[in-house]
Parts: sequence; C-alpha cells; structure tokens
Amino acid sequence: MKIFILLCICISVWAAPLLAQEVTVTGKVTDASTGDPVPFVNVFFKGTSIGSTTDFDGYYRIKTTSPQDSLVASYIGYIKRMKYVGKAQSQQVNFQLEPDITKLEEVVFLAGENPAFEVLRRVVKNKSINDKRSLSAYEYQSYNKIEIDVDNISDKMKKKKIMQKITMVMDSIERVAGEDGKPVLPIFISEALSSYYFRDSPRLQRELIQKTKVTGVGVTDGNTVSQLLGSSFQEYNFYQNWLNILEKEFVSPIADGWKLYYNYDLMDSLFVGDHLCYRIEVRPKRVQDLAFNGTIWITTESYALKQVDLSISKDANLNYIDKIKIQQELQETEAGAWLPVKTRVLVDVGEVTKNTAGMLAKFYSSNKDFIINKPRGVKFYETSLEVAEDAKIYKKGFWEENRHDSLTETEKNVYIMIDTLKSIPMVKSYLEVMNILVNGYKRVGKVDVGPYIYAYANNNIEGHRVRVGFKSNINFSNKWIFRGYLAYGFGDQEFKYGASARYILSRKRWTTIGIERKRDIEQVGLLAEDLEENNYIFYAFSNFGQLIRPFINTQNKFTFQREIRKGFTQKVGLVNKTFDPRYDFQFYRSPGVENAAVANSYTATEINVETRLSKGEVFLQDDNDRISLGSGTKPIFTINYSMGVKGLLGSDFDYHKVSMHATQRVKFGFLGVSRYTISAGHIFSQLPYPLLKVHIGNESPFYTSAAYNLMNNFEFVSDSYASLRYNHYFEGFILNSIPLIKKLKWRLVGTANVLFGSVRQENIDIIPEGTSAEGEPYRFNALSPGKPYVELGYGIENIFKVVRIDAFHRLTYLNNPEASKFGIKIYFQFIL
Repeated sequence: MKIFILLCICISVWAAPLLAQEVTVTGKVTDASTGDPVPFVNVFFKGTSIGSTTDFDGYYRIKTTSPQDSLVASYIGYIKRMKYVGKAQSQQVNFQLEPDITKLEEVVFLAGENPAFEVLRRVVKNKSINDKRSLSAYEYQSYNKIEIDVDNISDKMKKKKIMQKITMVMDSIERVAGEDGKPVLPIFISEALSSYYFRDSPRLQRELIQKTKVTGVGVTDGNTVSQLLGSSFQEYNFYQNWLNILEKEFVSPIADGWKLYYNYDLMDSLFVGDHLCYRIEVRPKRVQDLAFNGTIWITTESYALKQVDLSISKDANLNYIDKIKIQQELQETEAGAWLPVKTRVLVDVGEVTKNTAGMLAKFYSSNKDFIINKPRGVKFYETSLEVAEDAKIYKKGFWEENRHDSLTETEKNVYIMIDTLKSIPMVKSYLEVMNILVNGYKRVGKVDVGPYIYAYANNNIEGHRVRVGFKSNINFSNKWIFRGYLAYGFGDQEFKYGASARYILSRKRWTTIGIERKRDIEQVGLLAEDLEENNYIFYAFSNFGQLIRPFINTQNKFTFQREIRKGFTQKVGLVNKTFDPRYDFQFYRSPGVENAAVANSYTATEINVETRLSKGEVFLQDDNDRISLGSGTKPIFTINYSMGVKGLLGSDFDYHKVSMHATQRVKFGFLGVSRYTISAGHIFSQLPYPLLKVHIGNESPFYTSAAYNLMNNFEFVSDSYASLRYNHYFEGFILNSIPLIKKLKWRLVGTANVLFGSVRQENIDIIPEGTSAEGEPYRFNALSPGKPYVELGYGIENIFKVVRIDAFHRLTYLNNPEASKFGIKIYFQFIL
C-alpha cells in the first residue's frame, strides 16, 4: 500500500506539468483620454515575473501555464491598472490607462557618477554612424495618417445651438476615446501613401504623394491639404541637436550638450525585439525649457536609438499646448545607420477659455521598403513636393490592400461621424463664418468676395471710403485668376479701382503671366507694393487719419515669372505709372537750366528684372497660389534691377536702379532664434523724390517689422542706402530661470535697426526751394553720409499669450524736428 501511494505521488508530480493547461492572454493598451495605443507598457500577472511588453501599436501577448487571477498594466506617466483574468485557455484583456499628472520626484545621486552618463557619451560618439544623415541616400514608401478631434467640450459649450444640433453624433462619440475615456468629436481624418527620397551631397529631398484620402469638416480634398499629408512634415530626427516642432526649437535628449539640459536615470536593460537595450528615463532640468521627458531605449552594441517615448508637458514655455507626445521605433540598416519605421505624434491643444473646447491632433507614420546608398540624379529632386495628378482617384478596396496597418473600428467610425457633421446646416454656416475671419474672403460659388479688412477707411482726403472686391477661385478655373475691386471716397467724390488677370502656365516649374490696371490713392513711402503682401494690417490702418503726401497712382503692369530650377526664380515686368499728387508737389523738368519749367505730376515707365535665390525653400500650392513655408536656416536672396525708358508710353525719365535683399533665420540653441534682413540699393539717375527710396516710418502706437519704429513718416529719403534689421527671440532663456516670473511664460525679444543712406546734390536740386501753401517744405531730409539712423529695442512677448510690448531708443538724429528719443510700441500676435 505504501509503495502504491508513493508511486501515485511520483506519477502526479511528474505528470503535473503535462496536465497543466497553457493560457494565452492577448490584448491592447490604449490611452483613456485619446484612444491611442500605448507602446512599451509592462503587462504582467500580479505577484509574478510572468508578463510581456506592448509593441509599438499597443498590443501584447502572454503565454503561461501558471496564470494568476489578476493582470497588471504599468507604465511611467500613467496610473497603474489591474484587471481580472478568467480561466479560459484563450482570452482578450484590453486596458485603458489614465495619464498620471503627478510630477515625478527627482532622483539625486549622492556619490559616484550617474551610470547613464557613460551611455550618453557613447551615444554622442556614435552619432556619425547611427544618424540616417550619414547615408549617401535613402528612400522608402511611407503611409501617413492624421486625425483631428475636438475634446474637453465644456458644459456651457454643449448648451450652444450648434452643439445641440449635433447631439445625435455626440451620443456615439464616447466610443472614439473608449469605454472610460473622455468623449471627443472627430472633425478631420486623412490618409496618404507616398514615396520619399533623400540624398546627402548635395542635400536634396523629394516626396511624391501618390494617393490621398481626406475627410474633414470644412475641409475639401484640395491640393493644399494633400501636400501636407506626406512624411515631409513628419520629420523627427533625434540625432539632431535641435528639433523644430510647431516652429519652436526643442533640444534632443541625445544632443551634444545633453548634460546642460537633462537629468537621466538608467533604469534597467531589456530586449526590444532582437536588440538588448538600456532603458533610460530623461527629464528636463528646468520644466519651462523646450525639452522632453520620458524614456529612450539605447542599444548596448552600437549605442543607437532603438525607440523613444517622449513628451512635452504643459509646464514648458508653450502657449495653448497641454502636451506633445512623440513615440518612435527605429530599424538598423545594413550600412549601420538607423531609419524610423513607425512614428506616432499627439498634440493636445488646451482650451483657450473655460467655456471653449480643446483639440487633439494625432499623426501616425509608417515606413517600409527601404533602399539605401543609391542616390538618384540631382534633377530627380528638383520638385521637392509633388502630388500625383491621380492622387484622389483609386479603385474600391485600394486602401484596404495598401495601408501599412488596418484601421481600427474607432477610425472607421470617425469617417461616418465626420460625414454626418458635414451634413448639418448650422455646422456649414458656422464654418463659413470662421473661414471669413481667417481668410478675409467669403466664397460665393466661383468667386471669393473680399478682403474685408479694406472694406472701410476714413481719412482727410477721401472722407468715408468704402470698397468691395473679389477674386476668382479654383472652382472657376485652375489656370486663370481674376481679381478686381471698386472703391469710392465720399469726401473727394472719386471712384478708385483695380483689376488684374493672371494665367498659370506651369505648376511643376511655377510659371505665371499677368496684367494689372489700377487707379487708387496712395502715400509717398507707404506704397501698396511694399506693404500689402506681408504687412496688410499695417497698410490697411495707414489709410486712416491724416494721409502723408497722398497721390493718385494710375498704374498698368505686365509680369512674367518662372521657376528656372529649384531655388532659382526669375521675374520680368513692365510698369507704367502716373503720379498725380493730392498735395503741393513740384519738381524741375530741366534742373540746372535758367527759368526751368516746374511740373507737379509725371509718368514713369520701367522694365524690371528680379532674381530670387532660395535654396531649401519649400512651397505649397494653395489652389491657384503658392505659399512659402520658408527655407529653414538657409538665406534667401533677392536682386532687382529697374530701367526707366523715357518716351516709352509717355515716360518722362531715363533711369537705372539696383537693389539687393537678404534674409535668414539663425538658430542659437538655448539662446533662442534670430532673424536678420540686409537690404541695399542705389539709384544712378536724377529723379524727383517719389522715385527715390523713401524709408518707412511709424508714428502709430503699434509695432511693425516693416518700418523704423521711432522714425517719423517721410523723415528720410535716399538714393543710396544700406540697412540691417535684426530681431532676436530669446524664447524662455533668462526668464525661465527667474522664480515667479517663469510661471508667466514671458519671453524676451531684442531688436536693432540700422540704416545708412545719402542723397546726391542733383536729386535735391531737382526740387524747388521754399514751402507750400500749407507751410510744408518742398524739399526733403536725407541721412548724412557715414552717420546712420540707429534704433535699439527690447521687450517682452507672450503677455497674456497674445501681447508683445517693446521699448525703443533712438540713438541718432535726435535734433530732427519732432524726433522721439524713446517710445513704447504694442503688438498683438498669435504664437505658440
């Protein structure tokens, strides 16, 4: 009997593992507030070491013969969550984690070097090998997905009529964020499939967007939107010292000067795929700095970034942004460099007021089919961003077959919800109003009516002035653009008008031809051609009050423009203009001749040739216009030559003018960002002062970068000049280190404007001496050779998030009549 019992015990011990059932638990971990997957989460059975880590898409899988009754999901930045596990062999357990807003305690090392430092030193040492920019070329197929949602909808906002009209949609919205997440209202979703190409020498890139799918409230699947959907605008390379995100410079956790900006904790080492990695937590030394906090995984062999999970909190010196989260997974190439295979970015825009809503912008990028170190010819990269003509045409089932990842049920519902929202009449009306406020035009079929900023003015010449205008849109033609306006002054009882026609000859190498005719009132030194395009608000308000040397400008213009190659644009034009003053203006037609005739109006005809060099500049085609997104940190040069031809179309003068303009954005790391503009010009001929360079002054209380802010209107005229305008934005430097002040998120700015100029005596003698009936001198003031006009400014921006206040000191020409030695200027701006 004892032998039988012993035998039974031995058999049971031996057979127990065979009889035990293997349990498989799978699931997905998502963010409860956004519905996005959370990668790198530790999922394990409570009280054991049995577990797994979620992949980049938030999925996990655990197999075990020793299951427990509770499963735990834990990750830094989130509240730990536990769920019951049943006894079934195969089951699914999904987690939704709530963000943990509790600030982490800082770890202090009392002795010895932080072990993470040696890892970081080796990461920096191996940057030249691991950075994708070390490759001579690379290319890949890219799939990009963007979703924009309205979130944190306040109770007061829900009571508004427009929200009540979409109650039926709101009833099903909670499924977007999840069972215990906050409801969000989807308003935009897009998908794009593209091919991306890069070569290093010379450094060029090209992206061909092959297919796009866009659905949005108030958004059409236009060419502009399609261009923004590719991977060109989803570039996050942490091997760079600084990352440009939302036009702000963020310091990378593996920057060359990493020790100045971050604290590091080496947590442990673990396998991520086939690579053993160090897991290092990073935190900014100053929470207001534009720096990241989160986790980076560094491979133990090549000291390369394997993956990152980084965030920027609302404590950073940013406006309206509650959080930016970037998750990225990288893959090693056969050449040693690492390329991103998946990137997920979340931008959480906070509520502007307590009674409004916030916004979530979610970006996902997946890359595959890499080809490296096979550069294509330079001509191949001439068009940096191109949308295929058939990008919006595809067969049924195309996206199901070609997406890198299938859509979730939530994302499928988003398409349905947005289509429902677009059909609500009140939503359409609301969007029309918003579009007018943003663009200044109201779309009426095939034309846009506006811009409304010029609809009314009041001044001493015209009295009350009203204006109505229009421009054709892409619904009318994708080749022809017609513009026109009609204005009337009730004081001078005169009509003014303008009309133009432009034809797009080529979009690939942007080529246009156009004609224009206008007759309108302008001011000497405040010309529409100088201000209307980039400083239209300043120009609009300059038409109020007392006009400075007003005149009627009757102008006929012909222009031809072509992008010869990428970064090289040539423009030629013919302009005929008549100067008809509305003040007492005189000049000698034959100066130096005894009893020379005096005239008070003239006609000038000139031929213009302009060359623009802008290496690295990126353009978007906005329907029938082009929008420059800047050239990064590369300078932009413009060179202009004008030749007046006497007798041509009634012209009174022969003359020659040359001018040069250069501008550049310069990054200074933690010191901030600068932008400088250098201009110079020379007029070789004898001309009346309206045809010389009249420098723009600013007698208003508002700051503008187009003018010298302590110079009076018409204070200086030159026929030869050189100027430097320098603006520096310190961002959070200095003020972020001052207690209490740093909580206000103010930012320092500095300004320096320097102008050299002179006028030859012949251009003074062409104007008679004496004064007008109003007591104004006929002649003008000029800068003394070698003595510049100088003004320096300093100020604070981001006051109440929208106000900038500058204090200016004028350092020269202080004895000029009505010269201001000091002035305060205010400016309203929307910045992040």
